[in-house]
Amino acid sequence: MTLTRSRTLWLRTEPLHAVIYFEEHCRDLGRALGLKGFWMGYFAARTAPMGPVESGPATAALGVFAPGMVERALPSAWQYVSPGRIVEERAAYTARALRALVPGIDDQAIALCPPLTAMVDDAPSLARPLFTANRDVSERTDPVQRLWQLVTCVREFRGDAHVAALADHGLDACEALVLAAATGRVDPDTIRHDRGWSEQDWAHAVDRLRGRGLVDGDGHITERGRTERELIEDDTDRLSARLLRPLAARDADTLLAALERPVRHILAADVVPFPNPIGLPQPTG
Repeated sequence: MTLTRSRTLWLRTEPLHAVIYFEEHCRDLGRALGLKGFWMGYFAARTAPMGPVESGPATAALGVFAPGMVERALPSAWQYVSPGRIVEERAAYTARALRALVPGIDDQAIALCPPLTAMVDDAPSLARPLFTANRDVSERTDPVQRLWQLVTCVREFRGDAHVAALADHGLDACEALVLAAATGRVDPDTIRHDRGWSEQDWAHAVDRLRGRGLVDGDGHITERGRTERELIEDDTDRLSARLLRPLAARDADTLLAALERPVRHILAADVVPFPNPIGLPQPTG
């Protein structure tokens, strides 16, 4: 795949956002707030900017989780903690993690926030539920909290675009994961379990993709399937590129270069595992 500015923006912001999933203390956020286990904390923290959302809208917005898995967490999570408190606590937890991982992150955040703010403020909200909800809670006086919230907006803008691309290509949630796993992007057993799909769900999705010629009789990716997956990524890049519109090419390149510095520290600390369920590729070079 061509390394576009849009894709580079994802590679330079996803690790900053991902501390909430993988950094040791951030992983305990849900339990610290009285929620039952990691996954209830995950769904509550991910959807909290949307308010006390029910499982149906949450499943649709998140895109690739089995409905039953989301139903086990939402809306019951809101009986234990309010969405507003989760929004505040996740900002505090992630800022603490970034300060521990990245030397000089406060000064870097002060420099990074203005161009990120320009992008986020200019981006459209139509058909972008998770992005819009996060933008609505992005005002922070703490610069590192503000930085994390802005890169989360960038991340969710791309996520909303990716879900739209999957739907446009006629894939349901489980089929999307099967196709991604068939390309080697994610481990099939891990992603099936982590996204709540049964072996039967997975097998049926393989059958449906086989009928479309996207996988072969053994469930391996076909050339047509590989092309389809690349088109999905290209569409995701194209839709996500809207974020960069407010920045001149030189300013965009300056931002991408500046984002590389904190990301290098996060990756060097082995906070993000490889392979991982978010599909972030192993860095090269």
